[in-house]
Amino acid sequence: MIKAPEQLCKKLGLTFNQPEWFVLALTHRSMGAKNNERLEFLGDSILGFVIAEALFERFPKASEGVLSRLRASLVNQESLAELARLHKLGDYLILGSGELKSGGYRRASILSDAVEAIMGAIIKDQGTESCKTWVLDLFADRIAELRLDNWQKDPKTRLQEHMQARQLDVPCYTLISQSGLPHEQTFKVECSVALFEKKFIGAGVSRKKAEQQSAELMLDQIARESK
Repeated sequence: MIKAPEQLCKKLGLTFNQPEWFVLALTHRSMGAKNNERLEFLGDSILGFVIAEALFERFPKASEGVLSRLRASLVNQESLAELARLHKLGDYLILGSGELKSGGYRRASILSDAVEAIMGAIIKDQGTESCKTWVLDLFADRIAELRLDNWQKDPKTRLQEHMQARQLDVPCYTLISQSGLPHEQTFKVECSVALFEKKFIGAGVSRKKAEQQSAELMLDQIARESK
């Protein structure tokens, strides 16, 4: 059962003068001609600019190439889909019967488009400055975590280097489950290292992404232990 858009609006910290913009942002093209594609186009444009400006200010010595890669690491389909899943946006999407049956509310492309469409809806309802403020809040933690010294290294590489620097065995990754339809699978991988008895489980749309997430969780634990 689709949840009321007002609930999501509140969760996202948004208030619309014209709520129909927000409803439209959640409406997939499978519902017909009145859908979120145009709003997604608008949101995509401001998202790229806002993140580019934020990175420009945060890393004054970074080259254009580095800034471009940093932006790409934040503004991509999987990154936006992860943010959507964090807020359970899929529960609020307005989809046609075909997309509902095929699990469209879980699909990364649909989720990421909806996030950008919400940005477009904010522009239409309240203007670009309000949208900019919301985008920066949405990405605040991810921007704060970026570091020029290690951003280009994926979590698996960073974890392996951490273990090798301490002359410990490299991490072990074990596939513990694989589920879902062939085009929409979910993998779960367990990461274990000699430092901890606790094991960390990551999930993703591929085994590689699940391994990366489990490594990231392990790195977070190492960071907490070292404080």
